[in-house]
Amino acid sequence: MRAYRVSVNLKLGLIAFALLIAFASLAYTQRLVRQLGEREQFIIQLWAAAQERVADASLHVNPYISELDRLDSLVAGSGSPGPRVSRLREALSWARDMPPAGDLTLASEILLQGHFGVPAIIVDSVEGRPVAWHNLDVPPSLDGLSPGDSARAMQSLLRQVDRMAQVHRPIEIELRAPTVSADARLQQYVFYDESGLIKELRIFPYLQLVIVALFVLVGYAGFSYVRRNEQRSLWVGMAKEAAHQLGTPISSLMGWTELLRSGALEGEQQVEAVDEMDEDIRRLQRVAARFSDIGSLPKLQRQDVGRLINETAGYIRRRVPQRGRQIELDVDITGTLDAPANAELFGWVIENLLKNALDAIEGNVGRIAIRGWTEGALVVIEVEDTGKGIERREWKNIFRPGFSTKKRGWGLGLSLAKRIVEEYHLGQLRVTQSKPGVGTTFRIELPSAAQGAT
Repeated sequence: MRAYRVSVNLKLGLIAFALLIAFASLAYTQRLVRQLGEREQFIIQLWAAAQERVADASLHVNPYISELDRLDSLVAGSGSPGPRVSRLREALSWARDMPPAGDLTLASEILLQGHFGVPAIIVDSVEGRPVAWHNLDVPPSLDGLSPGDSARAMQSLLRQVDRMAQVHRPIEIELRAPTVSADARLQQYVFYDESGLIKELRIFPYLQLVIVALFVLVGYAGFSYVRRNEQRSLWVGMAKEAAHQLGTPISSLMGWTELLRSGALEGEQQVEAVDEMDEDIRRLQRVAARFSDIGSLPKLQRQDVGRLINETAGYIRRRVPQRGRQIELDVDITGTLDAPANAELFGWVIENLLKNALDAIEGNVGRIAIRGWTEGALVVIEVEDTGKGIERREWKNIFRPGFSTKKRGWGLGLSLAKRIVEEYHLGQLRVTQSKPGVGTTFRIELPSAAQGAT
Protein backbone atom coordinates (compact mmCIF):
# COMPACT_ATOMS: atom_id res chain seq x y z
CA MET A 1 0.00 0.00 0.00
CA ARG A 2 1.16 3.50 -0.82
CA ALA A 3 0.49 4.79 2.70
CA TYR A 4 2.58 2.00 4.17
CA ARG A 5 5.41 2.72 1.73
CA VAL A 6 5.27 6.42 2.64
CA SER A 7 5.49 5.54 6.34
CA VAL A 8 8.46 3.22 5.76
CA ASN A 9 10.22 5.79 3.57
CA LEU A 10 9.67 8.45 6.23
CA LYS A 11 11.24 6.22 8.88
CA LEU A 12 14.21 5.40 6.67
CA GLY A 13 14.62 9.06 5.77
CA LEU A 14 14.71 10.13 9.42
CA ILE A 15 17.20 7.38 10.28
CA ALA A 16 19.45 8.34 7.34
CA PHE A 17 19.27 12.02 8.30
CA ALA A 18 20.16 11.30 11.93
CA LEU A 19 23.08 9.07 10.89
CA LEU A 20 24.31 11.71 8.45
CA ILE A 21 24.36 14.33 11.20
CA ALA A 22 26.12 11.91 13.58
CA PHE A 23 28.86 10.98 11.10
CA ALA A 24 29.36 14.61 10.08
CA SER A 25 29.77 15.52 13.74
CA LEU A 26 32.16 12.59 14.20
CA ALA A 27 34.32 13.73 11.27
CA TYR A 28 34.37 17.32 12.51
CA THR A 29 35.26 16.26 16.06
CA GLN A 30 38.08 14.03 14.83
CA ARG A 31 39.46 16.93 12.80
CA LEU A 32 39.27 19.20 15.86
CA VAL A 33 41.00 16.57 18.01
CA ARG A 34 43.78 16.24 15.45
CA GLN A 35 44.32 20.00 15.34
CA LEU A 36 44.33 20.32 19.14
CA GLY A 37 46.72 17.36 19.38
CA GLU A 38 49.14 19.01 16.96
CA ARG A 39 48.92 22.23 18.95
CA GLU A 40 49.62 20.47 22.24
CA GLN A 41 52.55 18.62 20.67
CA PHE A 42 53.99 21.94 19.50
CA ILE A 43 53.56 23.40 23.00
CA ILE A 44 55.40 20.43 24.52
CA GLN A 45 58.22 20.84 22.01
CA LEU A 46 58.50 24.52 22.93
CA TRP A 47 58.55 23.59 26.60
CA ALA A 48 61.28 21.02 26.01
CA ALA A 49 63.33 23.59 24.12
CA ALA A 50 62.84 26.02 27.00
CA GLN A 51 64.09 23.39 29.42
CA GLU A 52 67.25 23.02 27.32
CA ARG A 53 67.78 26.77 27.41
CA VAL A 54 67.22 26.85 31.18
CA ALA A 55 69.74 24.08 31.75
CA ASP A 56 72.22 25.60 29.32
CA ALA A 57 71.99 28.99 30.99
CA SER A 58 72.34 27.53 34.47
CA LEU A 59 75.57 25.75 33.47
CA HIS A 60 77.30 28.94 32.40
CA VAL A 61 79.32 30.40 35.33
CA ASN A 62 79.92 34.12 35.44
CA PRO A 63 83.72 34.50 34.91
CA TYR A 64 83.83 37.82 36.79
CA ILE A 65 82.40 36.66 40.12
CA SER A 66 85.67 37.17 42.06
CA GLU A 67 86.24 40.66 40.61
CA LEU A 68 82.64 41.63 41.31
CA ASP A 69 82.92 40.38 44.90
CA ARG A 70 86.16 42.38 45.35
CA LEU A 71 84.50 45.55 44.00
CA ASP A 72 81.52 44.99 46.27
CA SER A 73 83.86 44.71 49.28
CA LEU A 74 85.65 47.92 48.29
CA VAL A 75 82.43 49.80 47.90
CA ALA A 76 81.09 48.49 51.19
CA GLY A 77 84.30 49.50 53.01
CA SER A 78 84.53 53.00 51.54
CA GLY A 79 82.78 54.37 54.60
CA SER A 80 80.69 56.85 52.67
CA PRO A 81 77.16 55.38 52.35
CA GLY A 82 74.76 57.29 50.15
CA PRO A 83 72.50 57.01 47.09
CA ARG A 84 75.38 56.62 44.71
CA VAL A 85 76.96 53.81 46.79
CA SER A 86 73.60 51.99 47.02
CA ARG A 87 73.08 52.34 43.29
CA LEU A 88 76.55 50.96 42.60
CA ARG A 89 76.02 47.95 44.85
CA GLU A 90 72.71 47.15 43.09
CA ALA A 91 74.53 47.20 39.75
CA LEU A 92 77.20 44.85 41.10
CA SER A 93 74.52 42.49 42.43
CA TRP A 94 72.75 42.44 39.03
CA ALA A 95 76.04 41.70 37.22
CA ARG A 96 76.84 38.88 39.67
CA ASP A 97 73.51 37.12 38.88
CA MET A 98 73.99 37.14 35.09
CA PRO A 99 72.83 35.24 33.02
CA PRO A 100 69.16 35.43 34.20
CA ALA A 101 68.17 31.74 33.91
CA GLY A 102 65.13 32.24 36.16
CA ASP A 103 63.29 34.11 33.37
CA LEU A 104 63.44 31.04 31.14
CA THR A 105 62.18 28.83 33.96
CA LEU A 106 59.19 31.11 34.53
CA ALA A 107 58.45 31.22 30.81
CA SER A 108 58.53 27.43 30.54
CA GLU A 109 56.17 27.03 33.49
CA ILE A 110 53.66 29.49 32.01
CA LEU A 111 53.94 27.78 28.63
CA LEU A 112 53.01 24.37 30.00
CA GLN A 113 50.42 25.35 32.57
CA GLY A 114 48.51 27.70 30.29
CA HIS A 115 47.51 25.21 27.57
CA PHE A 116 44.78 22.76 28.56
CA GLY A 117 46.80 21.12 31.36
CA VAL A 118 48.95 18.79 29.25
CA PRO A 119 50.41 16.04 31.49
CA ALA A 120 54.19 15.82 31.06
CA ILE A 121 57.10 14.00 32.78
CA ILE A 122 60.85 14.58 32.33
CA VAL A 123 62.88 11.38 32.74
CA ASP A 124 66.64 11.29 33.26
CA SER A 125 68.39 8.98 30.79
CA VAL A 126 71.10 7.89 33.27
CA GLU A 127 68.93 6.74 36.17
CA GLY A 128 65.72 6.29 34.21
CA ARG A 129 63.75 8.10 36.89
CA PRO A 130 61.37 11.07 36.61
CA VAL A 131 63.02 14.32 37.66
CA ALA A 132 60.16 16.73 36.96
CA TRP A 133 56.42 16.47 36.14
CA HIS A 134 53.42 18.67 35.62
CA ASN A 135 49.62 18.33 35.56
CA LEU A 136 49.56 14.95 37.27
CA ASP A 137 47.88 13.67 40.41
CA VAL A 138 51.30 13.50 42.07
CA PRO A 139 52.81 16.19 44.31
CA PRO A 140 55.22 18.43 42.34
CA SER A 141 58.00 17.42 44.71
CA LEU A 142 58.59 14.23 46.68
CA ASP A 143 60.53 16.08 49.38
CA GLY A 144 58.79 15.88 52.71
CA LEU A 145 56.93 12.66 51.90
CA SER A 146 57.38 9.51 53.91
CA PRO A 147 59.49 6.76 52.27
CA GLY A 148 56.37 4.69 51.56
CA ASP A 149 54.45 7.60 50.00
CA SER A 150 57.51 8.62 48.00
CA ALA A 151 57.91 5.08 46.64
CA ARG A 152 54.23 4.83 45.70
CA ALA A 153 54.37 8.23 43.96
CA MET A 154 57.47 7.16 42.01
CA GLN A 155 55.79 3.90 40.95
CA SER A 156 52.76 5.89 39.78
CA LEU A 157 55.02 8.19 37.76
CA LEU A 158 56.80 5.23 36.16
CA ARG A 159 53.49 3.62 35.18
CA GLN A 160 52.36 6.87 33.62
CA VAL A 161 55.66 7.12 31.74
CA ASP A 162 55.03 3.69 30.21
CA ARG A 163 51.52 4.69 29.23
CA MET A 164 52.65 8.02 27.76
CA ALA A 165 55.29 6.24 25.70
CA GLN A 166 52.49 4.36 23.94
CA VAL A 167 50.63 7.59 23.14
CA HIS A 168 53.42 9.88 21.91
CA ARG A 169 57.06 9.48 21.04
CA PRO A 170 59.14 11.17 23.78
CA ILE A 171 61.04 14.39 23.02
CA GLU A 172 64.77 14.33 23.66
CA ILE A 173 66.48 17.11 25.64
CA GLU A 174 70.28 17.50 25.47
CA LEU A 175 72.07 19.02 28.45
CA ARG A 176 75.74 20.10 28.60
CA ALA A 177 77.68 19.68 31.84
CA PRO A 178 81.25 21.01 32.35
CA THR A 179 83.79 18.37 33.38
CA VAL A 180 87.49 18.44 33.94
CA SER A 181 88.40 17.13 30.50
CA ALA A 182 85.60 18.31 28.23
CA ASP A 183 81.91 18.98 27.97
CA ALA A 184 79.79 15.84 28.29
CA ARG A 185 76.33 15.41 26.81
CA LEU A 186 73.49 14.43 29.17
CA GLN A 187 70.06 13.40 27.87
CA GLN A 188 66.58 13.70 29.29
CA TYR A 189 63.28 12.71 27.73
CA VAL A 190 59.94 14.48 27.89
CA PHE A 191 57.00 12.07 27.98
CA TYR A 192 53.56 13.62 27.59
CA ASP A 193 49.92 12.61 27.26
CA GLU A 194 46.79 14.11 25.77
CA SER A 195 45.01 16.76 27.78
CA GLY A 196 41.66 16.10 29.42
CA LEU A 197 39.93 18.22 26.77
CA ILE A 198 41.11 15.99 23.92
CA LYS A 199 40.15 12.84 25.80
CA GLU A 200 36.64 14.20 26.33
CA LEU A 201 36.39 15.22 22.67
CA ARG A 202 37.39 11.69 21.61
CA ILE A 203 34.55 10.24 23.66
CA PHE A 204 31.98 12.83 22.61
CA PRO A 205 31.28 11.53 19.04
CA TYR A 206 30.61 8.02 20.29
CA LEU A 207 28.38 9.40 22.99
CA GLN A 208 26.61 11.38 20.28
CA LEU A 209 26.21 8.22 18.19
CA VAL A 210 24.60 6.51 21.18
CA ILE A 211 22.22 9.45 21.63
CA VAL A 212 21.35 9.41 17.93
CA ALA A 213 20.80 5.65 18.09
CA LEU A 214 18.47 6.13 21.05
CA PHE A 215 16.70 8.92 19.17
CA VAL A 216 16.25 6.68 16.12
CA LEU A 217 15.05 3.83 18.32
CA VAL A 218 12.55 6.03 20.14
CA GLY A 219 11.42 7.60 16.88
CA TYR A 220 10.99 4.21 15.24
CA ALA A 221 9.06 2.94 18.26
CA GLY A 222 6.89 6.06 18.18
CA PHE A 223 6.15 5.69 14.48
CA SER A 224 5.39 2.01 14.97
CA TYR A 225 3.09 2.80 17.86
CA VAL A 226 1.22 5.42 15.83
CA ARG A 227 1.04 3.01 12.91
CA ARG A 228 -0.35 0.25 15.11
CA ASN A 229 -2.91 2.62 16.58
CA GLU A 230 -4.00 3.67 13.11
CA GLN A 231 -4.27 0.04 12.04
CA ARG A 232 -6.20 -0.77 15.21
CA SER A 233 -8.57 2.11 14.57
CA LEU A 234 -8.88 1.02 10.95
CA TRP A 235 -9.79 -2.56 11.85
CA VAL A 236 -12.24 -1.46 14.54
CA GLY A 237 -13.78 1.01 12.14
CA MET A 238 -13.95 -1.62 9.41
CA ALA A 239 -15.79 -3.98 11.76
CA LYS A 240 -18.25 -1.27 12.76
CA GLU A 241 -18.68 -0.18 9.15
CA ALA A 242 -19.36 -3.77 8.14
CA ALA A 243 -21.96 -4.10 10.89
CA HIS A 244 -23.53 -0.80 9.82
CA GLN A 245 -23.53 -1.72 6.14
CA LEU A 246 -25.10 -5.11 6.81
CA GLY A 247 -27.48 -3.90 9.46
CA THR A 248 -29.78 -1.85 7.20
CA PRO A 249 -30.63 -4.55 4.60
CA ILE A 250 -30.81 -7.26 7.26
CA SER A 251 -33.28 -5.22 9.30
CA SER A 252 -35.31 -4.55 6.16
CA LEU A 253 -35.36 -8.25 5.25
CA MET A 254 -36.49 -9.17 8.76
CA GLY A 255 -39.32 -6.66 8.55
CA TRP A 256 -40.54 -7.88 5.15
CA THR A 257 -40.29 -11.48 6.34
CA GLU A 258 -42.50 -10.76 9.33
CA LEU A 259 -45.04 -8.99 7.14
CA LEU A 260 -45.17 -11.91 4.69
CA ARG A 261 -45.43 -14.43 7.48
CA SER A 262 -48.31 -12.55 9.11
CA GLY A 263 -50.32 -12.54 5.88
CA ALA A 264 -50.90 -8.79 6.08
CA LEU A 265 -49.71 -8.26 2.51
CA GLU A 266 -51.80 -9.22 -0.48
CA GLY A 267 -51.56 -8.89 -4.25
CA GLU A 268 -49.45 -5.97 -5.35
CA GLN A 269 -48.15 -5.43 -1.82
CA GLN A 270 -46.62 -8.91 -1.85
CA VAL A 271 -44.99 -8.21 -5.21
CA GLU A 272 -43.63 -4.92 -3.87
CA ALA A 273 -42.33 -6.65 -0.76
CA VAL A 274 -40.55 -9.28 -2.86
CA ASP A 275 -39.02 -6.54 -5.02
CA GLU A 276 -37.78 -4.75 -1.92
CA MET A 277 -36.36 -7.98 -0.56
CA ASP A 278 -34.52 -8.50 -3.86
CA GLU A 279 -33.14 -4.99 -3.54
CA ASP A 280 -31.96 -5.74 0.01
CA ILE A 281 -30.31 -8.96 -1.18
CA ARG A 282 -28.51 -7.05 -3.93
CA ARG A 283 -27.50 -4.57 -1.27
CA LEU A 284 -25.98 -7.38 0.80
CA GLN A 285 -24.15 -8.67 -2.26
CA ARG A 286 -22.83 -5.17 -2.92
CA VAL A 287 -21.60 -4.84 0.65
CA ALA A 288 -19.84 -8.22 0.43
CA ALA A 289 -18.23 -7.17 -2.86
CA ARG A 290 -17.04 -3.91 -1.34
CA PHE A 291 -15.28 -5.53 1.58
CA SER A 292 -13.83 -8.16 -0.75
CA ASP A 293 -12.40 -5.53 -3.08
CA ILE A 294 -11.02 -3.31 -0.31
CA GLY A 295 -8.52 -6.00 0.65
CA SER A 296 -7.04 -6.46 -2.82
CA LEU A 297 -6.22 -4.39 -5.87
CA PRO A 298 -9.56 -4.04 -7.67
CA LYS A 299 -9.99 -4.25 -11.41
CA LEU A 300 -10.94 -0.94 -13.00
CA GLN A 301 -13.35 -0.87 -15.91
CA ARG A 302 -14.72 1.96 -17.98
CA GLN A 303 -17.72 3.26 -16.09
CA ASP A 304 -20.24 6.03 -16.44
CA VAL A 305 -19.48 7.69 -13.12
CA GLY A 306 -22.57 9.87 -13.47
CA ARG A 307 -24.77 6.77 -13.46
CA LEU A 308 -23.07 5.47 -10.30
CA ILE A 309 -23.64 8.84 -8.64
CA ASN A 310 -27.35 8.85 -9.55
CA GLU A 311 -27.85 5.29 -8.28
CA THR A 312 -26.15 6.02 -4.95
CA ALA A 313 -27.96 9.35 -4.56
CA GLY A 314 -31.28 7.58 -5.20
CA TYR A 315 -30.53 5.00 -2.52
CA ILE A 316 -29.69 7.73 0.01
CA ARG A 317 -32.66 9.90 -1.05
CA ARG A 318 -35.16 7.08 -0.31
CA ARG A 319 -33.83 6.75 3.23
CA VAL A 320 -33.69 10.42 4.20
CA PRO A 321 -37.44 10.67 5.05
CA GLN A 322 -37.10 7.62 7.31
CA ARG A 323 -35.05 9.80 9.64
CA GLY A 324 -37.77 12.43 9.84
CA ARG A 325 -35.72 15.06 8.02
CA GLN A 326 -36.35 17.29 5.04
CA ILE A 327 -33.07 17.45 3.21
CA GLU A 328 -32.83 18.18 -0.49
CA LEU A 329 -30.40 16.03 -2.45
CA ASP A 330 -29.74 17.50 -5.88
CA VAL A 331 -27.63 15.89 -8.59
CA ASP A 332 -26.32 17.93 -11.51
CA ILE A 333 -24.25 15.90 -13.99
CA THR A 334 -23.00 17.62 -17.14
CA GLY A 335 -22.43 15.20 -19.99
CA THR A 336 -21.16 11.65 -19.69
CA LEU A 337 -18.49 11.12 -17.04
CA ASP A 338 -16.52 8.14 -18.33
CA ALA A 339 -13.62 7.05 -16.15
CA PRO A 340 -11.84 3.79 -15.26
CA ALA A 341 -13.41 2.81 -11.95
CA ASN A 342 -14.60 -0.04 -9.77
CA ALA A 343 -18.36 0.37 -9.55
CA GLU A 344 -18.76 -1.08 -6.04
CA LEU A 345 -15.91 0.82 -4.46
CA PHE A 346 -16.61 4.14 -6.16
CA GLY A 347 -20.27 3.87 -5.20
CA TRP A 348 -19.06 3.37 -1.64
CA VAL A 349 -17.05 6.61 -1.89
CA ILE A 350 -20.11 8.61 -2.96
CA GLU A 351 -22.21 6.94 -0.27
CA ASN A 352 -19.67 7.81 2.45
CA LEU A 353 -19.51 11.43 1.29
CA LEU A 354 -23.32 11.71 1.26
CA LYS A 355 -23.62 10.11 4.71
CA ASN A 356 -20.96 12.48 6.00
CA ALA A 357 -22.94 15.40 4.54
CA LEU A 358 -26.16 14.15 6.16
CA ASP A 359 -24.43 13.88 9.54
CA ALA A 360 -22.95 17.36 9.13
CA ILE A 361 -26.44 18.92 8.74
CA GLU A 362 -27.43 19.41 12.35
CA GLY A 363 -31.05 20.46 11.86
CA ASN A 364 -33.90 18.68 10.07
CA VAL A 365 -33.69 20.98 7.04
CA GLY A 366 -30.73 21.26 4.71
CA ARG A 367 -29.40 20.75 1.23
CA ILE A 368 -26.81 18.51 -0.42
CA ALA A 369 -25.67 19.16 -3.99
CA ILE A 370 -23.62 16.84 -6.19
CA ARG A 371 -22.10 18.27 -9.33
CA GLY A 372 -20.09 16.46 -11.97
CA TRP A 373 -18.34 17.53 -15.16
CA THR A 374 -15.34 16.85 -17.34
CA GLU A 375 -12.41 19.24 -17.07
CA GLY A 376 -9.69 18.49 -19.60
CA ALA A 377 -8.30 15.03 -18.86
CA LEU A 378 -10.09 14.86 -15.50
CA VAL A 379 -13.52 13.89 -14.27
CA VAL A 380 -14.45 16.31 -11.49
CA ILE A 381 -17.12 15.66 -8.85
CA GLU A 382 -18.06 18.01 -6.03
CA VAL A 383 -20.23 17.22 -3.01
CA GLU A 384 -21.47 20.33 -1.22
CA ASP A 385 -23.55 20.46 1.96
CA THR A 386 -25.02 23.12 4.22
CA GLY A 387 -23.74 21.46 7.38
CA LYS A 388 -21.82 22.77 10.36
CA GLY A 389 -18.53 23.08 8.44
CA ILE A 390 -14.97 22.34 9.48
CA GLU A 391 -12.33 24.59 11.00
CA ARG A 392 -9.44 25.27 8.63
CA ARG A 393 -6.91 23.69 10.97
CA GLU A 394 -8.87 20.40 10.93
CA TRP A 395 -8.89 19.97 7.16
CA LYS A 396 -5.77 17.83 7.21
CA ASN A 397 -7.14 15.58 9.99
CA ILE A 398 -10.58 14.64 8.68
CA PHE A 399 -9.15 11.91 6.43
CA ARG A 400 -7.11 10.36 9.24
CA PRO A 401 -8.43 6.99 10.51
CA GLY A 402 -10.16 7.38 13.86
CA PHE A 403 -10.71 11.14 13.58
CA SER A 404 -14.34 12.21 13.89
CA THR A 405 -16.22 15.32 14.95
CA LYS A 406 -19.34 13.26 15.69
CA LYS A 407 -20.02 11.96 19.16
CA ARG A 408 -20.92 8.49 17.91
CA GLY A 409 -18.70 8.35 14.84
CA TRP A 410 -15.68 6.14 14.40
CA GLY A 411 -13.91 8.25 11.79
CA LEU A 412 -13.53 5.71 8.99
CA GLY A 413 -15.84 6.80 6.16
CA LEU A 414 -13.75 9.67 4.83
CA SER A 415 -10.51 7.73 5.39
CA LEU A 416 -11.83 4.82 3.31
CA ALA A 417 -13.14 7.19 0.66
CA LYS A 418 -9.75 8.90 0.31
CA ARG A 419 -7.95 5.58 0.18
CA ILE A 420 -10.27 4.21 -2.51
CA VAL A 421 -9.98 7.36 -4.65
CA GLU A 422 -6.24 7.91 -4.35
CA GLU A 423 -4.76 4.41 -4.01
CA TYR A 424 -7.15 2.37 -6.16
CA HIS A 425 -8.35 4.95 -8.71
CA LEU A 426 -5.19 7.13 -8.80
CA GLY A 427 -7.30 10.23 -8.25
CA GLN A 428 -7.52 12.87 -5.56
CA LEU A 429 -10.02 13.64 -2.80
CA ARG A 430 -9.72 16.86 -0.81
CA VAL A 431 -11.65 19.64 0.89
CA THR A 432 -11.85 22.71 -1.33
CA GLN A 433 -13.77 24.96 1.02
CA SER A 434 -15.40 24.77 4.42
CA LYS A 435 -16.63 27.35 6.89
CA PRO A 436 -18.20 26.75 10.29
CA GLY A 437 -21.94 27.35 10.15
CA VAL A 438 -21.98 27.53 6.34
CA GLY A 439 -21.01 24.13 4.96
CA THR A 440 -18.31 22.05 3.29
CA THR A 441 -17.38 21.14 -0.27
CA PHE A 442 -15.45 17.97 -1.15
CA ARG A 443 -13.83 17.59 -4.57
CA ILE A 444 -12.96 14.34 -6.36
CA GLU A 445 -10.70 14.31 -9.40
CA LEU A 446 -10.36 11.13 -11.47
CA PRO A 447 -8.44 10.46 -14.69
CA SER A 448 -10.93 10.32 -17.52
CA ALA A 449 -11.36 7.18 -19.64
CA ALA A 450 -9.23 8.78 -22.32
CA GLN A 451 -6.27 8.91 -19.86
CA GLY A 452 -6.80 5.79 -17.73
CA ALA A 453 -6.98 2.10 -18.41
CA THR A 454 -10.28 0.65 -19.59
